[in-house]
Amino acid sequence: MQKQHSFTSILDYLQETLILCPNRQLMGEQLYGLTVRNLQDLENQLELSLQGVRMKKEQILKDEIQELNRKGNLIFQENVELYKKVFGTTDMATTSRNAFIPLSYGMHVGGNPQELVQLQLCQPEQEVCETLDTATK
Repeated sequence: MQKQHSFTSILDYLQETLILCPNRQLMGEQLYGLTVRNLQDLENQLELSLQGVRMKKEQILKDEIQELNRKGNLIFQENVELYKKVFGTTDMATTSRNAFIPLSYGMHVGGNPQELVQLQLCQPEQEVCETLDTATK
């Protein structure tokens, strides 16, 4: 019975010193008694860990950006197909490049980035053309 109690005590001590203590030190706890060298090693370990976290985060963000760009391209292609169904294929090359410009690529009104441009496809208004013709005569 005493051997089992002794074994349990040793196991608890090892768990505390080998597992829990380093984790607490990584959290900035239980730093008393550490030498400057120990603190420097702990700092280096934290910096390496943080660098790994930042690299993983950056990779995830890059992957998400690629996926969003892919989805944006699919939506663009779908818009082109819908345009063709509605208006036919006349002059689609120039229209598709001009009418479907995403606002996120820097189109702003008067240099104000808070003011967005709303683009839509429509037929030219006959009244405007007639008014311009009479004004020039």
